Amino acid sequence: MVRAEGIAELVADLVLKCTGGTPTKAGAPVPLVNVQISLNTNVTSRLLVPEANLSEATLLIDEPNAGADAIPINAPLPPGSPRQILWTPQGYPCPINGVFSETPNVFTGVVASASSIAWLCVPLDPPGENAIRVIRITNVRANACQLSGSATAVPAQVVMLITITCSQPVIIDNPQQAVAIVQPGLVVGGTSVSLSQCITHNASLLEGDAPSGFDFTITVTEGFASAFRRRNIGLTPDGVTAAPLYAQNVPGYPYNTESGFYAPGLFTATPNAGFADSGTRIRLSFGPVDASVHIFVPVSIELKTSSGSVSFPPQPPAPVPMGIATGQLRLVQTNLPSPDFAPVQGGVAQLAEVNNTGTAPYAVYEVVNSDPDVIETAIIPVSLAFTGNSALNLPALGQVTVNVSLAPPDDGPAALVPRFCDRSTPRPAFFINRCTCNLLFPFVTNQAGFDTGIAIANTSKDDLGTAAQAGTVTLYYYGFTVGGGPPAPQTSEPLNAGEELLFTLSGGGNKGIQPAPGFQGYMIAVSGFQYCHAFAFISKPNTIVGYLALQLDVPGLNRTGIVGENEGH
Repeated sequence: MVRAEGIAELVADLVLKCTGGTPTKAGAPVPLVNVQISLNTNVTSRLLVPEANLSEATLLIDEPNAGADAIPINAPLPPGSPRQILWTPQGYPCPINGVFSETPNVFTGVVASASSIAWLCVPLDPPGENAIRVIRITNVRANACQLSGSATAVPAQVVMLITITCSQPVIIDNPQQAVAIVQPGLVVGGTSVSLSQCITHNASLLEGDAPSGFDFTITVTEGFASAFRRRNIGLTPDGVTAAPLYAQNVPGYPYNTESGFYAPGLFTATPNAGFADSGTRIRLSFGPVDASVHIFVPVSIELKTSSGSVSFPPQPPAPVPMGIATGQLRLVQTNLPSPDFAPVQGGVAQLAEVNNTGTAPYAVYEVVNSDPDVIETAIIPVSLAFTGNSALNLPALGQVTVNVSLAPPDDGPAALVPRFCDRSTPRPAFFINRCTCNLLFPFVTNQAGFDTGIAIANTSKDDLGTAAQAGTVTLYYYGFTVGGGPPAPQTSEPLNAGEELLFTLSGGGNKGIQPAPGFQGYMIAVSGFQYCHAFAFISKPNTIVGYLALQLDVPGLNRTGIVGENEGH
């Protein structure tokens, strides 16, 4: 299984078991063959020597370093070990014309085209009728992103075609094989939150104290069980220290990491063959966000199974020491390949502030351990902190989205392994709402001898520590006047904290409110401050009745989605 977002996805090894032919006599030259593979997408294996088009895609003969006499898993290859492995760079004309006892059995490939790799002049000794010679092709990476754009329900496949040419005929049964099935690697979900512009939020967090609570969550889930992979079989001992690196030099062993066949003791000239720059990374990109908003996320997140329990991946085999026991994501400092994890920032234990570069803050997590047999989920809680300032329009009003994608993207300074195309779509993260207070006057009239008087109070001034707010009041009329429709909306002059707007339909009032003679219907008042309350009275000579305006905000009728005070009747 490979990730549909992947550009450098490690596909399955292709293994050929060869029989027949006439074995080479002792001391005689071994026959040379040219081997080539072609994919139905671009080959993206790392270039070890770019000027020579030398690729990390590797051809092995007779499973060197495997079987009963194999060197222990992950141990470097010592001199004089059984089946001594030799490395020979390929080129033309063929550099190899040795005898059987000197024949190398590990070869790096040469890029033949964007979708093919060739191994030239490979010494292949025919095994004869009663023996088997094994050819394994490994460390082939493919651009799965090129294949994953189909709208059909049938998963795409990475297909490999192999050919062998030499002076003697070599017949290959089933030369075309599916070496990967392409599936989405990341499923994203989460929640969002609405906050008021005028209310300072999580101010303690800006001072280095713990937040009052997380505001929303981002959920990332594997598209299939092995989509999240650590960099190497070595484990971080504590989730903080970078993991030690170990060889992965047993052909065909299921290491379940981003690295492939990795034998630094073998590839001395190009020791990074098969090696990955990082584990699977997940990038959270917020934006646009103005600098007044500070975003904080945990430095580590445990991976959980579908039942909600923490996953406990199997420990690596000896001689690799045991490490962190749980599946985990760890916040990394930058989106560049680095074994170092992010320091805790902002003075808050276990939290770090998201890097804010201009108006596009981002955070990048790396998988430091995961279970390849279980679909795992990480729930990333996010805290926001800002100082409310409506007068300066800070923070900026509106919706902020987040894009969640596998990382790193294919836009870095080098061709990183792994790397991904961005298939993300913007998701709502948080909303900054204008501080308003919304009132409904269900019946007002200036007909049949009646008149309506209204008092709207800005109650943000008190002795309870409430921040004083000021703003205008806009009146919206719904109904009719004698002989016509409703009056046009009108807006008052600003009301300071502690002031009241007083007017009647017939005569108008203070703060610039004009009369609305002959109107009857209902009215909605929208104030530019948060805490408003109102009283209305309908009067006629010898008759008067009053009522409290209905608040449309939360709690109460909850028509607006804006947080207010208790509903009054």
